[in-house]
Amino acid sequence: MTRLVAGGHRRQRPVGSCALTSRLTTERARGESERRERAGVELRDIEIFLTLAEELHFGRTAERLHVTPARVSQAIKKQERRIGADLFVRNSRSVTMTPIGRQLFTDLLPMYRGLHEAVERAVRAAGGRTEVLRLGMLSSNVQDFRSLLDAFADRHPTCDVQVRYVGFGDPFGPLRAGEVDVQIAWLPVREADLTVGPVVRIEPVVLAVGAGHRLARREKVSYEDLAGEVVIGGGKPDYWREALTPSHTPSGRPIRVGPTVATETAMLPILSNGEAVAFVHSHASRSYARDDLVYVPVHDAPLARWALLWRTATETELIRSFAHVGRLVGPSGS
Repeated sequence: MTRLVAGGHRRQRPVGSCALTSRLTTERARGESERRERAGVELRDIEIFLTLAEELHFGRTAERLHVTPARVSQAIKKQERRIGADLFVRNSRSVTMTPIGRQLFTDLLPMYRGLHEAVERAVRAAGGRTEVLRLGMLSSNVQDFRSLLDAFADRHPTCDVQVRYVGFGDPFGPLRAGEVDVQIAWLPVREADLTVGPVVRIEPVVLAVGAGHRLARREKVSYEDLAGEVVIGGGKPDYWREALTPSHTPSGRPIRVGPTVATETAMLPILSNGEAVAFVHSHASRSYARDDLVYVPVHDAPLARWALLWRTATETELIRSFAHVGRLVGPSGS
């Protein structure tokens, strides 16, 4: 290989210098790429890591984030390569976090939440909304509270009300963790650190059964009819669950608690298969109207009362205003 020099003469380049230069350039590029991979973290990968840390199950994590299990596995392996250590220990039976994984989860979670909150604040500001109230709900019947939400919006047009789903397994946990500001839950609620506000809904209790169940053809049932039946459990604490699902009939005969669930949708296949029955609120017959389910009135069940509640120590003027509107509008019913 030659190149021109002053005077038009050509000078011979050392043999192999072009290949050496190319190889050095490639190695530098590869090294820079590896450094970028170690330093860079995609937001989606962080979300996958945090969700898997909560679920400890690749399938449930994939379902929750609407991705494939392979995508979850790929993201975790990529993060483990960046860090140089395992974040999870997985085998055919379980998934557990390593100490490094737990530390990463503790460090990342508040930053991830802060990032999302910053983006949400920017979106609200762009739309002329400067406040947010996060409303926790145990059920999917948001439309049953439309009068309350609309009346509050009229009084606070710059406030964005965001609905967050709360599971039965830890119904007051999100309030205590600051994930929601105010919540709608059935009574009674006897928690020393929570304030119970106005009743915002009153509705009957019904029994959800599979279409082939022996009670499906009844026009109504009583608690006594449930002696010996298996009912779905999962709600905590016990006093709160028993307000909806008693452990004994009025005569003292036991009502057996079977499979436990944390969400409404998790009940559906158990009910449909006839494995158990469930006491639910009447709005479920609208939210989950299906050919394989029947909702039978429980004639001796007291009406269920739903109320607003919030953490006493973090009460704000916005929460007080929401409760005030709840008192003015009054309870919805079905």
